[in-house]
Amino acid sequence: MLRYQLAAIGLAPLIIAQGLYVRWVTPRLPEPEGDRSGITGSGSPLSLLILGDSAAAGVGVSTQSQALSGQLVALLRADFQVSWKLLAQTGRTAQEIARQLNAENPDKFDIVVTSIGVNDVTHGTNIKKWLDQQGRIIEVLQSKFHSRHILMSSIPPMHLFPALPQPLRWYLGRRAKRLNGELKKMIAGNRQCEFVTVDFPLEATYMAGDGFHPGTIAYRIWANHLAGIIRRRLA
Repeated sequence: MLRYQLAAIGLAPLIIAQGLYVRWVTPRLPEPEGDRSGITGSGSPLSLLILGDSAAAGVGVSTQSQALSGQLVALLRADFQVSWKLLAQTGRTAQEIARQLNAENPDKFDIVVTSIGVNDVTHGTNIKKWLDQQGRIIEVLQSKFHSRHILMSSIPPMHLFPALPQPLRWYLGRRAKRLNGELKKMIAGNRQCEFVTVDFPLEATYMAGDGFHPGTIAYRIWANHLAGIIRRRLA
């Protein structure tokens, strides 16, 4: 850890310059069009909330039917009557997502899927502050939204993102890995929460054109993985 910190300090000018360059040259993809809430399917009622950042919002594909929300709902509606809502926006950090939840009207969601952390990595959010915000999000989901199952998607392996040059890729990858590890430890004793790691190749065919967001196939793999966890938890 000390070696990493010393290396990061020494490379700070280059990492900052690369971060500014990447932000300048990387195309800003729009959030996909399509429904962000609905009721579909037949069977036992299931209320679902998808919460978080640009990946939760489906950036990288053209329509919500290709994104995480659309593909996950499509998988679940064969077995459940799914009442679902997407609450996600590009660029949101954990603090902003916690603030948004506090402003929402009370509701009930059996299952919540979160995608939170990439923006905290790129913004350099303090780890303790990030964990505090994640804790607040869990608390609000359980108390205000009566959520029984909270599936917290891991931050993707940013050290493999093709859009990022070295050593920026290494630096962000190490931060992402540390945040993942600390979040996994934090929720280990909470049976209502589950840390979800999705292994899909970060190759061009799986990624969006910006080299930063998932593409249709990656969203499909993510949705399939989550659907399996949801069925297991509700069995």
